[in-house]
Amino acid sequence: MSLTSTATRLALVSAVALASLGNAQAQDQDEIEIGFIVKKPEQAWFINEQRAATELGEEMGFEVIRLSGEDGQQVLSAIDNLNSQGAQGFVICPPDVRLGPTIMNRAEQYGMKVVTVDDRFVGSDGEPMEEVPHLGMTGYKIGQQVGNAIAEEMEERGWDPSEVAALRITNYELPTAKERTDGATDALLEWGFPEDNILDAPQQNSDTSSAFAASSPVISKNGDYKHWIIYALNEESVLGGVRATEQYGLEAEEVIGVGINGSGAAFAEFSRENPTGFHGTVAVSSTMHGSETAENLYRWITEGEKPPANTETAGTLMTRDNWEQVRDDLGL
Repeated sequence: MSLTSTATRLALVSAVALASLGNAQAQDQDEIEIGFIVKKPEQAWFINEQRAATELGEEMGFEVIRLSGEDGQQVLSAIDNLNSQGAQGFVICPPDVRLGPTIMNRAEQYGMKVVTVDDRFVGSDGEPMEEVPHLGMTGYKIGQQVGNAIAEEMEERGWDPSEVAALRITNYELPTAKERTDGATDALLEWGFPEDNILDAPQQNSDTSSAFAASSPVISKNGDYKHWIIYALNEESVLGGVRATEQYGLEAEEVIGVGINGSGAAFAEFSRENPTGFHGTVAVSSTMHGSETAENLYRWITEGEKPPANTETAGTLMTRDNWEQVRDDLGL
């Protein structure tokens, strides 16, 4: 083979390689992948969020990789996983808001954009990380809605507040949880509920079984109260408290539990043939949280439009009487 032929052949190979590289780069630019990491993938709220994000991605032409991050190590592994798949960013509800700096450090190493949902990152100074876009509930105000809903129902039933115990299922390690229970407590106190009747049940996790374990001994030790009201971080926790009252023989009409979220757990409770002590929940659209954060991240990646630092959503009281209508209105 002559030198000319060899040179021509090498030039053709180089041209093909460059064209292939260019096509691959163009393809990469078109194929947007984002992650959606949640701390409790088995809970209906997070199932709805991830599903809504996935469905929006299918409509708009990007892929959503759904992952679990139940502790710090799982989150970091999930980010590594996303990087290996070529994701350009992720939405996350962190298992611990104090992991914010660590999570952002790993994301920045990979050049990923990050949006938080539901629970907001907290920096080493204990303040919200304003540089990370966030979408969540107005925790304190939604808590106030819970407290007001309980107070109105107590008035409706004609209860004497001195005969009522408030079971406050708490998780003060999570700022969002504290905001919600603080809001409910303040609303109840403003209404005139006796502060000495508020009993704390610290829970280890935010699920029903953890709340049941926390509530049972509190109820057992305070059997002199005629009525019970229950509030917490979410409806799963309130349901744990309700189940504990049932274990100790309290009738449904002697209990008022009001949760927060508006998910399958509440729907199942409202669908029971006989009412339980679970009176209602302040519903927020988990599907909206999932789709809006996914769209915000997608537009940030493709258009350079960074989402607002903090977007807060409000809630609607859902009860056994109106739950189907509220569910439809909020697209749950």
